[in-house]
Amino acid sequence: MLIKGLHHAAFRCKDARETVDFYTNVLGLKFIHAMGEDHVPSTGAYSPHVHIFFEMEDGSCIAFFELPRDKGEPSGRDPETPAWVQHFAFRVKDEATLLQAKADLEAKGVPVIGPVNHDDFLLSIYFFDPSGHRLELGANISTPELDAQFRAEAMDVLRLWEQTHDWSQREKLFGGKTGYQRA
Repeated sequence: MLIKGLHHAAFRCKDARETVDFYTNVLGLKFIHAMGEDHVPSTGAYSPHVHIFFEMEDGSCIAFFELPRDKGEPSGRDPETPAWVQHFAFRVKDEATLLQAKADLEAKGVPVIGPVNHDDFLLSIYFFDPSGHRLELGANISTPELDAQFRAEAMDVLRLWEQTHDWSQREKLFGGKTGYQRA
């Protein structure tokens, strides 16, 4: 396979220092690199910026640009897309870790939504970073058997969506059942 893993996903932030403080002190990521340019290396456009990187346990990174001279939404969010759609989803070890993270975030004054069960596949909580990026922490709550079933039915689910654009039509595939109820 060509793709071996995620190196980084990069987005805009309002303030690099505030972002470093949040991702290191609140989420515990490692701040591993900061670099900057006056001109964009790939296009040559004048756009002074700093590019900051945070490493996760698996070596993948999330990165941000502070762009003080460029106009636009400080979060880089597409204003035509609902706020709940664009988000970063980070994996945590298990449900106990997720619930502890929720308590820790709330103790630090961060409002948290959830936990939310997604089709017995993922249990998640949601909150926002200082730039307005929606963040998700999720724990896999599936089983190997369910994972195999999800993989096997993924194309049928996609085909049904393409034909109907109506999720209530899933009864045609599963008799209205989702997650572990299908097993």
